[in-house]
Amino acid sequence: MSTPTIVAVVGSLRDESYTRTALKYALATAERAGAETELLDLREYELPVFDPDVDAAEQGDAEQLLDVVGRADGVILGSPVYHGSYSGAIRNFHDYCSFDEYEDTVVGLLATAGGGSFASTLDHLRITVRGVHGRVIPHQVGIRNASDRFEAAPDAPDGRAFVDDDLRDRVERLGRELVEEASRLDAGSVGRRPASADD
Repeated sequence: MSTPTIVAVVGSLRDESYTRTALKYALATAERAGAETELLDLREYELPVFDPDVDAAEQGDAEQLLDVVGRADGVILGSPVYHGSYSGAIRNFHDYCSFDEYEDTVVGLLATAGGGSFASTLDHLRITVRGVHGRVIPHQVGIRNASDRFEAAPDAPDGRAFVDDDLRDRVERLGRELVEEASRLDAGSVGRRPASADD
């Protein structure tokens, strides 16, 4: 695999999402590490509540999203902490996904909390990803009191800079390690969805 593809999925629908901002930092680092990157902002897609009796092609943008994730060598799932778990948006997206999307794919996890607790959100994400054979990397990121972790900075992603260098380093490490693990796995040779004739 010469150039790994890393996709980040934003599990927050808020306009001013801290999850989205953090994922942009991780993707920027992945790009500097040699990857091609893409941000899947779920608020920009039509994704009905998953219905297993309806084909994905008939469920809004589901087929498009599955195609992007299915081709990725690495995926970062980012979610706000909702009631001690992940958001309904990321849950619904994940319900569409299966072994076809995650087999032999490395996955990184990121959670942002309004308060101080994020551990169960990361645990729940890890369990569900492993259920479809995704290879979750050990390094994960939780951000406590997210609204206090950024300051205005016009040239930074989303116009926000981390106020804590150690936290920024942890987020950037997530992007870098995902590229490293995807390269080690050489996911381009197994388990990836082949390119279509339009590519």
